[in-house]
Amino acid sequence: MAGQRRDPKREQFWREAVAGQRRSGQSVRGYCQAHGLNQSNFYAWRRDLQQRDGAPAARPTAGFVPVQVVTEAIIEVVLPSGVIVRTTSSSEPMAVARLVAALGSGSC
Repeated sequence: MAGQRRDPKREQFWREAVAGQRRSGQSVRGYCQAHGLNQSNFYAWRRDLQQRDGAPAARPTAGFVPVQVVTEAIIEVVLPSGVIVRTTSSSEPMAVARLVAALGSGSC
């Protein structure tokens, strides 16, 4: 690896292993277990080959996606008449109370 004399056969073996893992869709751990490879050696060779090829080191992806946390809840009030009032938790409570009272009185 880095600073050592290159063995073309070993390098080719690890190039094929790294490419095989990428094609397989398996995790590095799973691929190494399935093929009897040392996981630490796999990572070291992958990094070394990327440096030799001048490619930026690949960042592993964990399958996470950005999320947005919404702190507003939906509040639902079902009146005896079957009318449903939906509002957000940020609504003015007195305005919601007046609306529910007006709808519940049957005067609308």
